[in-house]
Amino acid sequence: MTSIPPQPEPSSDAGPGAPPAAPTGHGNATAAADVGAMFDRIAPVYDGMNAVISGFQEPRWRRRTVAATGLRSGMAAIDVATGTGKLAGSLADRVGPFGRVVGVDVSSGMLARARVAGADAPWLEFVVGDALALPAEDATFDAATIAFGMRNLPDYGRGFAEMARVVRPGGRVVCLEIARPQSLTGRLGRAWFERAVPVIGRLARQAEAYRYLVSSVRAYPTPDEVAAIMGQVGLVGVRWLPLTLGMVTVHVGLRPTG
Repeated sequence: MTSIPPQPEPSSDAGPGAPPAAPTGHGNATAAADVGAMFDRIAPVYDGMNAVISGFQEPRWRRRTVAATGLRSGMAAIDVATGTGKLAGSLADRVGPFGRVVGVDVSSGMLARARVAGADAPWLEFVVGDALALPAEDATFDAATIAFGMRNLPDYGRGFAEMARVVRPGGRVVCLEIARPQSLTGRLGRAWFERAVPVIGRLARQAEAYRYLVSSVRAYPTPDEVAAIMGQVGLVGVRWLPLTLGMVTVHVGLRPTG
């Protein structure tokens, strides 16, 4: 989705009465505390909802994200906004028992589920922490990942800068996020997403949270703009890969070696 002291600032989803996500020029306008409280509330339905909303494509997207890290056995990774820890668990499988994976999230409710799911991998650890002030030393990891979490951050640039800070020179920063498709088929899929997700949210009795999901996606920058933000914080060789008709993208950047 690090035996480091928990960080107090919560964030991951928006609760009743939370303002809709909106562009601020650099990040999500919804208060981090509202985002965190929302993810605590939706933790019990989160994985099932993700499966339905993604058209059961999430495992495939996760595999492509893990592959993009370039991780090998014995390496170390940090997964930011780890949620219920699915991506962190896949990273742990990749690095094996001689490696190390740390999952960080502001939602204790999500992390409770992540810890249960990852209990059989002692080299996988979950801690409460703020994506804009990661609880880790500089140049600690070989890769840093974030999946469907960057659009929740109040400052995208700071989020990418923190991920770059904690990876070693030559290490990779990898971001999987919902995107704005350009193809006709992709745009039709996006239209389905924007109409169906609020309905699914109401059926799951989480209407506000899933209205927030749609608004946060609308507010998120285009893939080219995300790549530019990554370059602005010093990442090099930035590239991105569209998946599922451009509905999601995987961005990859390297921390410079010089």
